[in-house]
Order: sequence, then structure tokens, then C-alpha cells
Amino acid sequence: MAIFRALHPLALLACLSAARVIDLEKDLGAKPEDASEATERFNGQKLNESFAQMQPGDRLLIPAKRFHVMGGIQARNLSDVVIQLDGTLVFSERTKDWPRTATGGVLACMRFENLVNVTFTSAGRGTLDGQGGAAWWGFIRYLVHEENRPRLWEMSQIKNVLVERLFLKNAPYWTTSFGGVDGLEIRESDILNERTKHKGHDVYNLGALNTDGWDISGTNVWVHHSKVWNQDDCFTVKGTSSNMLFENIEASGLGLTIGSEGGNDHVSNITFRNVYMDRTFKGIYMKFRDGTPEGQLTIIENITYENIYMKEPEQWAIWIGPAQQSDSREFWKGHPCSLLWPAVPGATCSAAQRGLYRNILIKNVTVDNPKNQPGVILADKAYPMQNLTFDGVKVINWKGNKKNLQYKICDGVDATAKAIGGTDPVPSCFPQAEAESSLLV
Repeated sequence: MAIFRALHPLALLACLSAARVIDLEKDLGAKPEDASEATERFNGQKLNESFAQMQPGDRLLIPAKRFHVMGGIQARNLSDVVIQLDGTLVFSERTKDWPRTATGGVLACMRFENLVNVTFTSAGRGTLDGQGGAAWWGFIRYLVHEENRPRLWEMSQIKNVLVERLFLKNAPYWTTSFGGVDGLEIRESDILNERTKHKGHDVYNLGALNTDGWDISGTNVWVHHSKVWNQDDCFTVKGTSSNMLFENIEASGLGLTIGSEGGNDHVSNITFRNVYMDRTFKGIYMKFRDGTPEGQLTIIENITYENIYMKEPEQWAIWIGPAQQSDSREFWKGHPCSLLWPAVPGATCSAAQRGLYRNILIKNVTVDNPKNQPGVILADKAYPMQNLTFDGVKVINWKGNKKNLQYKICDGVDATAKAIGGTDPVPSCFPQAEAESSLLV
């Protein structure tokens, strides 16, 4: 797969004699180290003013101090600029005072639209702190806010953007949502959304619901040398997307994700490789949601996952099938697969209709001492998976009953599926497994 780099604006800026440095504190009067509501609003206003006045060649400097801000930071139509975050932007915990639309929807902490040749960087390790914690997280808070919680960082309609040396933490909702992308590089930038220091994903920590990591939709994307620890999808491809490479990364949460796709989306030419996953909840996670109209088809194709090591995954190491999620307060119901399946009797899990997986390669994947069975492979029988290959996909140090060393479900796979390279166990619905079974009769 080709590597797509965002053009680095710093090389361009060196040629621009009129470049300005705008210091958020010295030039605009932003106030550091003050968490009062008045200062949060004042600092947010100054940030918005700074973005509004930026011209090609400018650099906005946020110095190495803590600046408390209210959400609703917005910028549009920036080109050939640098935003240098050397300090920390700490977003307000005042949920009742959060800025909202006329219909009551909360605004994102930060939103950028229509960017061309823009760099987000830091001389050290710039931080965006969403202060999710007690303000926005937890099952009780979910019943109050549901999905109406601010995303930490939104970008839409962006071209040739570089994100480097940033740290994003404790997002109230999705950490990022980058859409309409054509040329994006993310490097040396990490995400951490955790409720405790427990290095796992127990029920309490999973209460940081919907804290997705890098969520990206578009084309020509390269994400590398970055880490995500969160309680939802870690590195995620969404919507109609193509030509993305995620490599040399670490992830622990709901995994390396494509989806939830539906409604005639088409995902193609995506690679995840060279990945370490420590006690992740899910590992490889491809999912369709319900809702593809009759007569249409949602497609995920030409996908590669390779060179992945999972240490003690806690739920499913490999999931290729329906989205295991809820989109309402009735979170115990499947949409299309229940979050409580299969642990709770009566919980259901069904294949999403009119979703097609084809040309999927899972290669050199080691699942070390999983707490559960290896995974789930489940597709609509009307559109079975085509050309699904497991090459060197192995479970090691299995502590359970040998009889249970098999995928929880394997259904909806056509005769082109194959397991090679010493794959163990071979999924039960693959032709080799059927042949081996007949030989034992």
C-alpha cells in the first residue's frame, strides 16, 4: 500500500517573509492557570479571535502553560498556517453552561472546517484535556446526556494536514472526528481516556462510553508511531473511505476498527500493521450496522491486518461481523448485536443485512492468553464473506478447555475462505475445517 503524507507547511512557511507569530498570552491576553468560568469564556473568546485573524504564513503559539477554556472553539478557512500547542488547553467541566446549538446539541470542544496545508504541532508535548471524568462519563451520566456530549476535536473538509506531538486525554465523547479528509498524517500523538489506573477494561472503566480515539473518514491517510488507550474504538475508519495506512502503533480498547458501516458506505484499501495491543478489550474489529436500504449494499473490501500481537485480550481478539453496540438508552438491546451478548441469557446477536466483506487478509496475528474464545465471524448469508484469508493467525498460551478453543460463531463465509501459515485454530466454517471434520468421521 502506498504511503500518503500530508504536505508539511513548515517548509512552505520558511519561504514566506510576511509570516507572523501570534502569542495567545502575550499578544491576545489569554489568562493561564485560572479555572474560573469567566476566564474559561475569556480564553475561549481569545482563541476564536486568534483563528479568525490568521493569514497564510502565520503561526499561533499557545505557550507552555495551562489555559482553561470553554468549549465551542471554532475556526474556518485556514490555509498554510501552523498552530503550535506547547501548553495545555483544559476544557470546562461546567456541563450546564456548555455552549449549544439552537436545538440543544452541544458544540465540540474544538471544531475546524475547510483547512488546507495546516500543521498542528508542539515544541514538546501539547495537551488537549477534555476533563471527561465525573462531568460526562459513567452509565448514570449516559442516561442523562446520552450521545449529546462534546467531541474533543472535530475537523471537516481538510486537505494536507499534519498532526504531531500532541496528547489528547479524557474526551467527554469521541476524542476526534475527522471527516472529508484528503491528505492527513498523524504521528507521535497519543490518546488516553481512563477512569482509573487499572490496566484493563473492567465495567467501571468501560463506563467512559463512546470515547473513540482517532476516528477518520476520507482518503490518503497515514497514522503512525502513536498510541491509544481508551474505552471504545481506538484507531477507526468510518464512512466511505479509502487508502489509509495505520502502522507502528499501540492500542487498547475496542480495537483496530472499521465501522460501523451502513447506508451504502464503501471502505477500500485499508491496512493496519505492526501493532502491539496490551489487554485490549477487542482486537481486530470490523463491523456493519443495520440500516442499509434494500437494493443497496455496504462494502468493506481490500483490507489487511498484519503483524499484530495481542497480550491477554479481554473480550474478542477478532470480530468480523455486525456492530456490537447500542444506539439508545436501552443499551441491552442489539443494534444489531447486543452489548450483553453472549453473557446475558436472552441477549441477541444477528448479522447486519446487506453488508459485504471481501478480500480480507488477516496475517501474522498472535493472540496470547485470551480471556475468551478467539472471536466472532458472522455475515449476512445472502452476502457471504468473499476471499477471507487467515495467514499465520494463532492463539497461544490458551488456558481454557481445549474444546472451547474455537470461534464463538463462524457463519456467513463462502468457499473461498482459507486458513494458511499454521493458523490455529482454523475457524469452523472455513472449508479446511469442514474437510478435517469429515476426515475424523
